[in-house]
Amino acid sequence: MQLRNMFNAVFGKKQPPTNVTQYRFLNDFSPLFSSVNGNFYDNDVVRTCIDAIARNAAKLKPKHIRRVSGQVLQVSDDLQWLLEIRPNPYMSSYDFIYKVVSQLYTNNNSFVYIQTDAIGKITGLYPLSYSSIEFVEYEGELFCRFYFLTGFRMTVPYTDLIHLRRHFNSDDIFGESNQRPFKPTLSLIQTVNEGIINAIKSSARLRGFLKFTQTLRPEDLKAQRDKFVADYLSINNDGGIGAIDAKADFTPVEMNGKMVDDKQMAVIRDNAYRYFGVNENIIKADYTEDQWNAFYESVLEPIAVQLSLEFTEKCFTDREKGFGNEIIFEANRLQYASNTTKINLLQYLMPMGIFSINDALEMFSMPPVEDGDRRIFSLNYVNARLADTYQTGAPAPAANQDKDTGGDTNGGKTQEGDAPGGDAGDSAD
Repeated sequence: MQLRNMFNAVFGKKQPPTNVTQYRFLNDFSPLFSSVNGNFYDNDVVRTCIDAIARNAAKLKPKHIRRVSGQVLQVSDDLQWLLEIRPNPYMSSYDFIYKVVSQLYTNNNSFVYIQTDAIGKITGLYPLSYSSIEFVEYEGELFCRFYFLTGFRMTVPYTDLIHLRRHFNSDDIFGESNQRPFKPTLSLIQTVNEGIINAIKSSARLRGFLKFTQTLRPEDLKAQRDKFVADYLSINNDGGIGAIDAKADFTPVEMNGKMVDDKQMAVIRDNAYRYFGVNENIIKADYTEDQWNAFYESVLEPIAVQLSLEFTEKCFTDREKGFGNEIIFEANRLQYASNTTKINLLQYLMPMGIFSINDALEMFSMPPVEDGDRRIFSLNYVNARLADTYQTGAPAPAANQDKDTGGDTNGGKTQEGDAPGGDAGDSAD
């Protein structure tokens, strides 16, 4: 049986351009970036921080929308299926976003290859794990040459890549590496971990020196020492007790290893948490509603904005963008609100027609009902222009209509007092 080659599955039979030239940046002589970050992601504190961000970002919902005449329409097409269900044969949408965000925070650069067919239709989205990348130029167009750990390499146009960056400052195209700014904290964490391990090992061992009451030859002295170590300092000595006769005295040596206390360890970990924009409550998923909102606004929302802008730019042509096509990544933040907050929102906003019945059910993780997309309006809200008619039955003076509504300069549409969607006001007309 012939195994399918993943390299061919991703890039197909696409032939990379030859005779490329190295692309020169404005501020960097080497357009080369290596994703080798040593033991950065192998550190437990680092991986915990990145995982907390990636698993929450992976809950963002990608949507293909089209803005037409002030309305936002959900587009149900093949691209929406790729984004929402299966971006490629090897990943679900959750896995896809998780990997993209993990690579973004590990390397401060994340690349997604946009696979297309012969007519330019998007058929797959692949996050690229690479050892290094080089920017080259061919016929005036910018290309990226990827080097993979298996020895494969591929050169693709930069326009076929979704490129996300973090710490994008001094470099012209790449996000800067985590190595220099985070190296002191990472070294401190590793030193503390190694110190704890060594302290535990030292405290579990019997240490000291043997003093013999008679003079021995060097080889006999060494033999006696080795025999004592083999008998009493090996793993087989479960009791931890040794026995010697009158020929020698054993003097123990106390090993008082210095250990970092809880407060010092908290400070070290807090340095890592601040670098990634998380805290202990987010790491342990023990956050309050306010803590979650702060985490969303400071960390997840910037990721969602970056994803939305880059996916829209790279997945659509200028003509398609001109027709209002966009890709957005959104989160239902009300899912993480307390029941008290949800009830208060529904109590005050549902009578204004802002939420439908199914919207209210979704807040409490309940299934939708038939005809649940309709909105309910309270009769306590009325079109501001028709307030006099509603109260007295007599039409308001024509000269005062604009004055009462603050000046109707929007083509006859009221700007305040109308029920959302204009349904209540239109029915009164």
